[in-house]
Amino acid sequence: MKLYNSITREKEDFIPLEPGRVKIYACGPTVYNYIHVGNARPIIVFDVLRRYFEYRGMEVTYVQNFTDVDDKIIKRAAEEGLSSAELAEKYIKEYFTDARALGVKDATVHPRATENIVQIIEMVSTLIEKGFAYEVNGDVYFRTSKFEGYGHLSNQPMDELMAGARIDVTEAKESPMDFALWKAAKPGEPSWDSPWGKGRPGWHIECSAMSVRYLGKTIDIHCGGQDLTFPHHENEIAQSEAANGCKFVNYWLHNGFISVDNRKMSKSLGNFFTVREAAAVYGYPTIRMFMLMSHYRSPLNYSDEALMHAKSALERLKTAADNLKFLSQNARETGLNDSEREIIEKFPVYRERFIEAMDDDFNTADAISVIFELVRELNSATSAGMNPSREFAAASLKMLTELVDVLGLIYGEEEHDKLDSEIEALIEARQNARKSKNYAEADRIRDQLKSMGIMLEDTPQGVKWKRI
Repeated sequence: MKLYNSITREKEDFIPLEPGRVKIYACGPTVYNYIHVGNARPIIVFDVLRRYFEYRGMEVTYVQNFTDVDDKIIKRAAEEGLSSAELAEKYIKEYFTDARALGVKDATVHPRATENIVQIIEMVSTLIEKGFAYEVNGDVYFRTSKFEGYGHLSNQPMDELMAGARIDVTEAKESPMDFALWKAAKPGEPSWDSPWGKGRPGWHIECSAMSVRYLGKTIDIHCGGQDLTFPHHENEIAQSEAANGCKFVNYWLHNGFISVDNRKMSKSLGNFFTVREAAAVYGYPTIRMFMLMSHYRSPLNYSDEALMHAKSALERLKTAADNLKFLSQNARETGLNDSEREIIEKFPVYRERFIEAMDDDFNTADAISVIFELVRELNSATSAGMNPSREFAAASLKMLTELVDVLGLIYGEEEHDKLDSEIEALIEARQNARKSKNYAEADRIRDQLKSMGIMLEDTPQGVKWKRI
């Protein structure tokens, strides 16, 4: 498997630190609002990375944090009349509502900054002891000039970073590039005791402390949005390697931006759509499909046309799967014929091509193309007049399910597939009317079911239904 490493700007063979195991840290949200569609991209694409490693038989430890103390949280909490802790708890719950509806698996661990204050203070203390940090009036800053190679991830030499930096005249930093590790408490803000007085952690230090606590000093993969490359991930490298004395991350992965009218989607620009808002129009599974139909590093433009295209593509997958599920229960039981056997013998080729696409920097766009080639062949083999066997339908459903499950493309169908007793009774009544050749009554019941969102299709194998 090859991954594009942001720090080397090359595709590299992925070699885990330990055979059969992968340690991944993904930067999670700052929980002061609902997640927007731009936030959802890394959540979805790196969920697929985790799923793919698991599909290939790897044991994955996947850590995704919550930043639950921050300037934005403090400001929003004041606006909503809540404490910072109450606001964070509220939006962590809302995060899980959206993430799970997007088909995203819970991380192995979801640590919070406020649950790791001891570890953060220990790391800051170590940095001071080693001369990489200094305290000024209760604030602690990282001394970037002491860390050799600062700017390597973002590919920006220190002199260029200095030229573009600004410094608040009220700050007593040694250099404009130095960044806060610990912030002295202000009136009314949440704070914790520390060797430098009451205060709270800076944004960057929390990820370094939580990463080493849950994954160790060196990890396989650290991932997040492209906007985190600088300063967040750059600062993580500096403080982690300075404190721990070893390499922090072997592979850095960053997803591309989502734009609206060719401008990056962000809360600060006000051009964002929350996942909740988008799902109300297109559905959560459509949002997931939209994200995965492009390579994760490519820019992605949010538009009604793109979402409707994703919705249509997803419906084709669902229809194929529903058809195979129906045939596996209702088709003939005479065993495989020669043409069916020939198609089944090609399944390993589809699997190999799918793996080849995913091994190439987990190219979900090409992997989805392979799935649709498989779907076209299966649709042809099970179309009207082909009279497929149950054995073929079951084997085909198993193959299709194997591949779509890696991408998490068809999910949450269990409740969707259930019919309540009233609808089941109407379908049975229509079948009885047809057997009695009372076609007027059968048509009336069909129309009634359609008005209830149930579409019927009469096939040689029996009646099929789907929700519309």
